[in-house]
Amino acid sequence: MARKSNSDSGDAAANPGRLKQIALTYKMTRRSDPKVGLVIAGVGIVVFGALLGIGFLIGHPVYLGILGFLLAFLAMAIVFGRRAERAAFGQMEGQPGAAAAVLQNIGRGWTTTPAVAMNRSQDVIHRAVGRPGIVLVAEGNPNRLKSLLAAEKKRMARIVVDTPVHDIVVGDGEGQVPLKKVRTTMLKLPRVLSGAQVTAVNDRLRAMGDLMSNMPIPKGPMPKGMRMPRGGKLR
Repeated sequence: MARKSNSDSGDAAANPGRLKQIALTYKMTRRSDPKVGLVIAGVGIVVFGALLGIGFLIGHPVYLGILGFLLAFLAMAIVFGRRAERAAFGQMEGQPGAAAAVLQNIGRGWTTTPAVAMNRSQDVIHRAVGRPGIVLVAEGNPNRLKSLLAAEKKRMARIVVDTPVHDIVVGDGEGQVPLKKVRTTMLKLPRVLSGAQVTAVNDRLRAMGDLMSNMPIPKGPMPKGMRMPRGGKLR
């Protein structure tokens, strides 16, 4: 009985957290999408009303009413999720590292590594590996990114010769992909690698290292009082 009461109290404590998170998400979405509440309510009413009307026509209003309620709740959740995602992308757009945040939530089957290449102007390239191959997602100045992407592709060609390499430049200009469409664009790429091949590519790239692991160790004078003896050990 004690264990059951403890588990029940844990579930009760978790539910307010979920509700609070939904409320915060709704408030965030409403800032950039003031009509989100009306749209969600309208979707629910239309779906429930349609199913209930069909139920009266066929003589089963109770069954169709219950089904309509469930489907209305599901439709409202889907619409709310998409509106919230769109609002989040709108707030992230133009912020440094926004593309990395999108890649971290792309879903199963992908391994993402942020900031595999960067220049002094803070133009950056992120890498994602999945069934379509390697995808380089670049954000920054398009003109400077051309040389940065070319160098990264050349560096990768020495390690993974037979793996397709795609590149995406985030932006609203010609030939660029808006931030909110990066995930969709990547998921539409043709899948040419098997799971084992994806693992092998990840292992090779991991052995090659990334920008952070290849950062040089700062050099400087040896602290006073320390000598390098003949044996090669510090005293």
